[in-house]
Amino acid sequence: MTSQVEELKAKANAAFSSGKNDEAISLYSQAIALDDKNHVLYSNRSAAYAKSNKYEEALQDAEKCISVKPDFVKGYSRKGAALSFLKRFDEAITVYEEGLKIDPSNQQLLTDLETARKDASGPSAGGLNFFSDPQFLTQLMTNPRARELLKDPETAMLMKMMQQNPNNPSLLSNPKIMKLLGIVLGFELGDENDLSSKMETENGGNSPKKESNTSASKPTTSKPNEQPKAAATEKNTAESEKEKGNEAYKKKDFETALNHYNKATELDPVNMTYYTNRAAVYFEQKQWDACVKECEKAIEVGRENKADYKLIAKAYARIGNVKTQEKDYEAAVKFYNHSLSEHRNPEILQKKQEIEKIFKEQEQLAYINPEIAEEEKNKGNEFFQKANYPTALKHYTEAIKRNPNDAKLYSNRAACYTKLMEFRLAMKDSEEGIRLDPNFIKCYLRKGHALLAMKDLGQAMATFGKALEIDPNCQEAIEGYRQCSLKSTDDPEEVRKRATNDPEIQQILGDPGMRLILEQMQNEPQALRDHLRNPAIAQKIQKLIDAGIIGIRQG
Repeated sequence: MTSQVEELKAKANAAFSSGKNDEAISLYSQAIALDDKNHVLYSNRSAAYAKSNKYEEALQDAEKCISVKPDFVKGYSRKGAALSFLKRFDEAITVYEEGLKIDPSNQQLLTDLETARKDASGPSAGGLNFFSDPQFLTQLMTNPRARELLKDPETAMLMKMMQQNPNNPSLLSNPKIMKLLGIVLGFELGDENDLSSKMETENGGNSPKKESNTSASKPTTSKPNEQPKAAATEKNTAESEKEKGNEAYKKKDFETALNHYNKATELDPVNMTYYTNRAAVYFEQKQWDACVKECEKAIEVGRENKADYKLIAKAYARIGNVKTQEKDYEAAVKFYNHSLSEHRNPEILQKKQEIEKIFKEQEQLAYINPEIAEEEKNKGNEFFQKANYPTALKHYTEAIKRNPNDAKLYSNRAACYTKLMEFRLAMKDSEEGIRLDPNFIKCYLRKGHALLAMKDLGQAMATFGKALEIDPNCQEAIEGYRQCSLKSTDDPEEVRKRATNDPEIQQILGDPGMRLILEQMQNEPQALRDHLRNPAIAQKIQKLIDAGIIGIRQG
């Protein structure tokens, strides 16, 4: 199996190096299926997920890597990187600091920590770090004009330098870098110079100054001023329509609200808020598909127009709410995660955790199958009879997952734990079996034997006593009770402990008359015969004898 794992890992590494991230992830996953304790595999797959922009999955693998091998420094590097991509910079800083406690001189962690601190403190402290932003890089690589510019080796080299040192003033002022920024961010830096140069070329480079001024003055007398005014008017009107829509929404007049939001969208189609407002109306009307469609459109518009991450997070959260209403909890968790990756809202985090709990319970219920549980129990019994207790334990555990309300299964696994000397786990399973079926005597016996092995003789005796209440003729319970009695007689400390825990014995020992009788019996052993003639006293003395508090010498 080891050679197979290594072979898969080597193939995955080669695929990753070639940029075939999906293939690498698949191969790493196959290797993990064969060796789920290999921390390096989780680390490598985390890197592949991150390269595929699947940052939540990258984070999960990094956390698994650390849990498998807490002193593996690269695991902290992977986790910090995933958190940084998710813009959870404060958490990333904490992770890098934890890694540095293990290896204080690790240069990679030190560099990543410094970057995370700059990112956490915002643009004013960290400078323009667009070229390290995954969203900016995606837009850069999907923009045809930007891709064309990057074919120039010098531009590509400058971009790489910007990623390494985003605060270098000479790089920031470089025309080629400014051109790239302008294209992706939606404004053309240096356009006026380009336009001036173009006009000089068309006029032979020596046009009269007066003609140039005249030709330039015509378009600036009306159009440049009129267009911003018209746009501002439309935006103001759109906001007015939105406010009217909000008033109608508060009154639950949803159709009127929708009409106003529609007008706002027509006037200002690049404002994603109007789409999310329409989605809110559809949500109230329980038009789930329409709500999701509007949220998706809002996210698309928001991405294109550099909307605030909080607004995009809100749209994702609303889709999560729809999926919750549809009881598609797996999808709900997915969209809540998307929302949290944009903005970490505590309310959304709580919602996600609640839904995850419901989803887990659903998975457990869906997994229940009493027939398969019976098959697993029988397999467990076979291995138990062969004294192969670890394998028997595995089958009993699977049986419990398939039928968690069967007390017999807990009893069987408790017996297995006892054989493996895991007495506390045996006791825990026995108690769960008793909770499920208070009259199932085997669970009391399992618990009694576990307590006896742990030398808790008082509790063991009480447990065997409970078993005898269910079946007074149970030989295993009688023998267990007898063993506790014999061992407790040899252990004075245990005798005192049991006396402290037994209210009836405390009452007898606290009776002044009985204390006087006991003192007399100690000084004059022959007085015992006289006291035993009194039935009430004889019963109390017998109780103390049975509990091992006093002993009777033969002779």
